[in-house]
Amino acid sequence: MYRFLLSPRWLGALALTLVAAAVMVFLGNWQLDRYRGRTEVNERIDAGQRMAPVPLADALRAPADGAGTAGPAPAEDKVWTRVTVTGRYDPTNTVLVRGRTVDSRVGFEVLTPLVLADGTAVLVDRGWIPPAPGGATAQPSVPAAPTGDVTVVGRVHETESGAGAVARRDGLLEIRRIGVSRLAGELPYPVYGAYLLLDEQTPAADPAFKAVPVGHANNWQNFGYVVQWWLFAVMALFGYGWVARREARRAAGIGTTPAPLDRAAEPTPTASA
Repeated sequence: MYRFLLSPRWLGALALTLVAAAVMVFLGNWQLDRYRGRTEVNERIDAGQRMAPVPLADALRAPADGAGTAGPAPAEDKVWTRVTVTGRYDPTNTVLVRGRTVDSRVGFEVLTPLVLADGTAVLVDRGWIPPAPGGATAQPSVPAAPTGDVTVVGRVHETESGAGAVARRDGLLEIRRIGVSRLAGELPYPVYGAYLLLDEQTPAADPAFKAVPVGHANNWQNFGYVVQWWLFAVMALFGYGWVARREARRAAGIGTTPAPLDRAAEPTPTASA
C-alpha cells in the first residue's frame, strides 16, 4: 500500500522534510540556549540587588599594566555583583555618556573615575542627568563630585561594545557607549576592566542624579521562539505523513466517490412479445 514511498520523488520529499525538521530543531535548541543564558543574567541581576556588598577585589582583578590601560574583564558570574570600594573622585576626567534614556527622556550618564589608594581607578556611573536647554545633545551642568574619601557601593557592569571615538568638549570627556578600554586610553592611571553602577555613596550622591535602571533581558521571547521552531518541525513531519497517507488511500481507492452512472448510455429495454 505504501510501496510508492520508495519512488525517487517520495524519497526526495522525505529527505527535504527531514532536513527541514532538523534545521528547525537546531534553531529551537539555539533559542533554548539563549533563553537559558538570559535567564542566568536576570537571576544575577536580581541576586546583585539583594546581596550584601563585597570588596571590589572579590569581583574584579586589578589592572596590572601602566597608565592608560584597562584591567581584565570580569568573569561572567561576577557581572552584577554588588561591591564596595573607597577612593577619591577625579572630577577632571569626568565622562559624559550621551544619548542615554531614562523615563523616556534622552540625557547623559555621568562617569567619574574613583582613584584608589594604590593609584588604580574604577569608573563609577554616578547616574543620569538631563541635557541643558537647547536639545538632547546640549552639554549639562554636572553636579560636583564629593571631595576627600568616598565610599561607593555599586554593581559590576561589563564594558559596552561599539563605544566609538572619545571626544573632549569643554573639559569633559564624551562618548556614545561605555567602552572601558577606549576610555582608559584617555586617563592618566590604569583602570579596572568594568565599571560600577552606583547604588549608594558616602557622602551621599547629589539628588540631581537619577538612578540608572537595570533592564532585565526578555528571556520569555526566546522561549516562545523555542516552542515555535519545535512546533514547525512537528508540523513538517506531520504534513509529510498526512500527504503520504492521502496518496496511499487514493491509490487503494479508499474514500473515493464512485463515478456517477451514465443512464443515457444504457441500452433501451425492448418490449416483450
